Amino acid sequence: MGNDAGHMNAVAEWAVALMESLGGPGVGLVIALENLFPPLPSEVILPLAGFTASRGSFGLLEALVWTTAGSVAGALVLYGLGACLGHARLRSIVARTPLMKASDVDRAAEWFARHGSTAVFLGRMIPLFRSLISVPAGVERMPLGRFTLLTAAGSTIWNTTFVLAGYHLGEHWTLVERYADAFQKCVVAAVAMSGIVFVLLRLRQRASGRIAS
Repeated sequence: MGNDAGHMNAVAEWAVALMESLGGPGVGLVIALENLFPPLPSEVILPLAGFTASRGSFGLLEALVWTTAGSVAGALVLYGLGACLGHARLRSIVARTPLMKASDVDRAAEWFARHGSTAVFLGRMIPLFRSLISVPAGVERMPLGRFTLLTAAGSTIWNTTFVLAGYHLGEHWTLVERYADAFQKCVVAAVAMSGIVFVLLRLRQRASGRIAS
């Protein structure tokens, strides 16, 4: 627990120093990195941006604009990675993965074709999925304009909530982290449970000889 607190303090100090030295662009850079490296949690970085704005390093509107710009920039990088991977290559990789089937990719593509827009928009407001949702959008080549608009819209809602909280709480910005951390743990638990159920079902299928490509 102490190590986690020390790590978060180090992240907070680094983020504040970068934002104070570079101003608004520093905020955008930190948020772009947060999208690319999930260990940098937005639930910490965003309230810090609001807190730093409250100290006069830059304006509140500037913080909101740059955090959204950073979110979109990071998401576009991941979208590009997904586009480079492509459906056919992903299908080939999945086909060689234990307990997975190439048809899983086809079903995921069909689901994304129906619900992709909603997934990208809402995914920007869910821990873990905030970054990951950009990859399948790239794999399935969602129109770039639509992806960018949906990402910007979802990110604006998420970012504004946390930046405003940090701005108004000031030195007590860590209160935001406590509630956000509880939300993230619920998401992680749900994902872990879904993963366990998936593995158990596939093992059962394998035992009955029903796994095919």
